[in-house]
Amino acid sequence: MTSTHRRILIVVATHPEAARLRDLEGGGTRVVVCGVGPVAAALSTQAALLGGTYDLAVSAGIGGAYPGSGLRPGDLAVSSELVQADLGADDAGTFLDLETLGLSVEPGVDPGHTGRFRGWDGGAEAARRAGGAYGPALTLSTVTGSAAAARALEARYPGALTEGMEGAGVAHAALRCGVPALEVRGVSNMVGPRDRSAWRIAEALAAMRRGVEALREG
Repeated sequence: MTSTHRRILIVVATHPEAARLRDLEGGGTRVVVCGVGPVAAALSTQAALLGGTYDLAVSAGIGGAYPGSGLRPGDLAVSSELVQADLGADDAGTFLDLETLGLSVEPGVDPGHTGRFRGWDGGAEAARRAGGAYGPALTLSTVTGSAAAARALEARYPGALTEGMEGAGVAHAALRCGVPALEVRGVSNMVGPRDRSAWRIAEALAAMRRGVEALREG
């Protein structure tokens, strides 16, 4: 399918993120501002997908990169999978994921779905065209604020590139609507202790846009 025919729903959390993409709307591309977090993202994505016809749902925005990813502020990451990384149980300091607990985000589906959503098949090629990294994108409702917590997440999800707050919500809604999903993140900061002086918002927004443009070109 060529870019002129691919219908893309782009879901972002904030108006500044949307402002960098508004001129790309039209020709099948729509930008929706959902608000922060996976619940807001899922609700807005579902409403948009039920109200229109799309070939791809994209969670786009800025976010943090894990220390082991090799990424730095201003870089681009594209998701191989979108993971609801904090969905599970704490057992005396040990994290138990849904697979361990025998639970599913999609009841009645066999095998159960554990909140790890496969990214769109064209993601790797889009990452290559845009000069971005390709790997797992983690979604958390609370932003990670310590080096120890960042290391624990990297150990739990090997190869994790970025952390955001909406991707898995977009992917879950897209799954229920039968539409593939992808996450595109421009890196604004490193995951861990919050140092706002080191954030690079403008560079991250530029990287996010580069990733979205690559989706339209393919």
